[in-house]
Amino acid sequence: MTRLTSLETVGRKTRGFFKHVRLGVLTGLITVVTPAIALQLEVVDSNNQILARVDLPNDEGRWCLLWNHSVQGFQVEDCFRVDGRTLILDSTHTPDFAAGLGHIPGRGALESDNQHGYRITNFNQPLPGNQLVLRVGSMRVNHRIAIEHNLISLSELAFDQRVIIRLAADVPTGSMTP
Repeated sequence: MTRLTSLETVGRKTRGFFKHVRLGVLTGLITVVTPAIALQLEVVDSNNQILARVDLPNDEGRWCLLWNHSVQGFQVEDCFRVDGRTLILDSTHTPDFAAGLGHIPGRGALESDNQHGYRITNFNQPLPGNQLVLRVGSMRVNHRIAIEHNLISLSELAFDQRVIIRLAADVPTGSMTP
């Protein structure tokens, strides 16, 4: 009786049948050992300290920056997506064109939101330096990041501070801070 001591021996003895099995087993091992990498959004302060990090959805890495207009108080929604490894301003929504808000012809398409407000879509504008630099407002403004059903209040984390919102370095999935 021949003693089988390795998958290679089994493969040779069965004329290649188990070579495919061995390859599948090795691929399975590699998959198990290698953590999945997903896109993550990271918020850092002026000292490059991470204030928040959250997984982005796998489809287009969509997320929105929500904030309340400092004069009128209504919510404004600026939405972004990831194209490859580039942050793109995708759309914005506002119920009114109050101070500092409006549409610049040639930058996106202006549409009604059918509720007396405005949506500007198809910006397709890459963010300079692949990041969004923001001076975080008070709780009245309440800058917050919305990803699917998760909200992170930047105003709670970094009121009156300069922060950078950027794609995180590749890290294993499943983490969310703060």
